[in-house]
Amino acid sequence: MRIAQIKTNTGSRALVCTVGDVSRTVKGVTSTYELAELALESGRNLKDQIAALGLGEHVDLADLLKMGQVLTPVDHADPAHVMVAGTGLTHLGSAEGRDKMHKNLDDAAALTDSMKMFKMGLEGGKPAGTAPGVQPEWFYKGDGSTLVAPGAPLPSPEFALDGGEEPEIAGIYLIASDGTPMRIGFALGNEFSDHVTERQNYLFLAHSKLRASSIGPEILIGDLPQDIQGRSKIIRDGNVVFDKPFISGEANMSHSLANLEAHHFKYALFCKPGDMHVHYFGTATLSFSEGFKTQEGDLFEISAPQFGLPLRNALKTVPAPWPRVKAL
Repeated sequence: MRIAQIKTNTGSRALVCTVGDVSRTVKGVTSTYELAELALESGRNLKDQIAALGLGEHVDLADLLKMGQVLTPVDHADPAHVMVAGTGLTHLGSAEGRDKMHKNLDDAAALTDSMKMFKMGLEGGKPAGTAPGVQPEWFYKGDGSTLVAPGAPLPSPEFALDGGEEPEIAGIYLIASDGTPMRIGFALGNEFSDHVTERQNYLFLAHSKLRASSIGPEILIGDLPQDIQGRSKIIRDGNVVFDKPFISGEANMSHSLANLEAHHFKYALFCKPGDMHVHYFGTATLSFSEGFKTQEGDLFEISAPQFGLPLRNALKTVPAPWPRVKAL
């Protein structure tokens, strides 16, 4: 089961539920947030809450996506109450890449800080039992205002040195009234970043991640599949100029999902009732790593069968004037 948020032909909002290839509106709610809140109040899970509300008219979600009527699959009335963050160095990569990594890990003296962290994840990222394991790399991307709808351009500030895709899975959460993080589900994500800035010095990672990103079009309700086999493409002037598989799911990760969640939500700051979180889980596939240079107008396409419609966004450079600070 998947859910999506749309703008109807009359300009109103609606929540859509898709089972198999059939998409229908959900009665009584117009947003993912409303649905999650009702489920918390009733004590139901999301699937049961949808069943209790009932389904309405059929919609063609793919057609709505083409017309720009599919919204980001989760939002908040106040974007400041949405935390967008993520973790890196969490995926094992392809068999060839994995073999190279393990060979490099044998030389302790040659390990970079990134490789040291990757090794820590391999050794302690999937702890037995309920105790958390080693903490992952963590970064902040922004609040809900930085989330771009499926199909909309991904803005890259003119001061950026690069604008590159990161095909990932994102977890979507709502914090309950008692401070408990409640997972709504998972979505495809493009954790768009500035890799040239990051590569200059790892201390620039924080700067490189302060960019827009996109999730959706749909949220997968339920457990994350163990093995996700997706594709990451870049289309330029109608031609596919980059096409690589990307993998995710715990079978392809050095950290368990529970460990990544535990180390994010261990901070009381991130457990404020009513807040929402979009948390990217990392990737092992980047066009930048293949020596590919993106350019204005490139269309990023990220897809995986379990998540329904593909996520597409085009790169767009936007003005970013340097603000002048004034004394009061």
